[in-house]
Amino acid sequence: LHELKYSNTQHTKGGVSLENVHPFQREMWGIQWTFAHNGEVPKFSPKNPQESCETTEFPTLGPCSEAVYHPIGDTDSEAVFCAMLNALRAEFTTLPTLPVLYEAIQKLSCEIVKGQERETIFNFLLGCGQFNMFAFSWPGSREGSKVWNGLHYVVRYPPFTSAKLKDVDYAVDFNETNDENDRVAIIATKPLTHGENWKEMERGQLLMFDKGLPYSRPYECADIERCGRGLSSRAIPRTEICPYQYQSNIPRLLKQSVCTALGKDEDCPGIWAERAVDLGCGSGLSGAQFRHRVGNLTGVDLNPEMAKEARDRGCYDRIVVGDAECILHKEGYAGTREYDFVFACDLFAYIGDLRPMFHTVRKSLECRGGTFAFSAEIWKEEDGDAEFVLQSCARFAHKRRYIRSLVEEFGFETLSLSESAILRKHDGKDIVGALTVLSLPPSLRHVIMI
Repeated sequence: LHELKYSNTQHTKGGVSLENVHPFQREMWGIQWTFAHNGEVPKFSPKNPQESCETTEFPTLGPCSEAVYHPIGDTDSEAVFCAMLNALRAEFTTLPTLPVLYEAIQKLSCEIVKGQERETIFNFLLGCGQFNMFAFSWPGSREGSKVWNGLHYVVRYPPFTSAKLKDVDYAVDFNETNDENDRVAIIATKPLTHGENWKEMERGQLLMFDKGLPYSRPYECADIERCGRGLSSRAIPRTEICPYQYQSNIPRLLKQSVCTALGKDEDCPGIWAERAVDLGCGSGLSGAQFRHRVGNLTGVDLNPEMAKEARDRGCYDRIVVGDAECILHKEGYAGTREYDFVFACDLFAYIGDLRPMFHTVRKSLECRGGTFAFSAEIWKEEDGDAEFVLQSCARFAHKRRYIRSLVEEFGFETLSLSESAILRKHDGKDIVGALTVLSLPPSLRHVIMI
């Protein structure tokens, strides 16, 4: 679902008038910007409520020395919105990329609360253009009130379920209001429904939402930019993103390889696999690439903090904290270890000997048959007996012949093998890797390997 909708019924500083109704809108760089806010921002609250906008002086942010945007009403919300736009306009003469914009908004948000951290409640939604929306939370309670003002969100995706509203005896079956192509993020000051996995944003956290999923790192925003969903304007030139400046290439490149290998169109809806597992899921960027193509998606990662971020992203049906092989080896996780799609984005850079992993993946695909896709950094020197090496950057690189020998040893069939993909940069140099898509041939699906 590629549609942004805003609704704000919260009271902020300012009188009751049409000018003070959220959301606020301004045009900048030939793009429509929309802002909705909940809370109180003392730095931008008029000292005298009766004071007119023309006589009120608000602080400037960032490099801004001259204001172009001014509030029409008398809310702190509109005043801080105009100040943020003035700062962005002063900083950029070309259209910023999403990772650059993310960092700029994060910096401005921190500047707004700095020095008055305890008094400030700053929760906002900022929409810019057709695709992009940012959410920032600096929660708190107003003086004399026990009501906590923060931001919570929930991500809804197929298969949709029913949910019951908390404040009204009313239930909604989202299967009736959405289809298999929809993915919806709802953001509110408090959870609105029972039976859904609402998540509260952390203090000072900035999220960018795209296609209903949250992203919290510049390199994740870079991947959205490369998909053609960044800012777009006819008014000023755009900045081109460096292809390898942010290490988010691998999930997108692997998805493209899988699409090509399976003869699938990236943009066409449809389920490719019933049960999939993302090995070494990290913060969930890889899962977000494949979510729409699998019926049930499990993510597994050793790092509890990364697993928490992946869970908060909302694109997995299940998250397991543990070794990448544990989800394939052991019974007990939902009572099954059978999958028809296994993928690993940037996992093999942290594993030297890949033979145990290949053996485990082979067994997990035996019953259903299916696809195994992964990336691996390639060691160019083929001389010597070593099958893999630990590089100076503390990441493993594997030899081409070693990967080919494993494919043959465990009975996989190669659907696609790109051995010259540029996965990332290190010390200014291109790091070349292999993007591999394998299949288990039908004749071998029920052969038990010892």
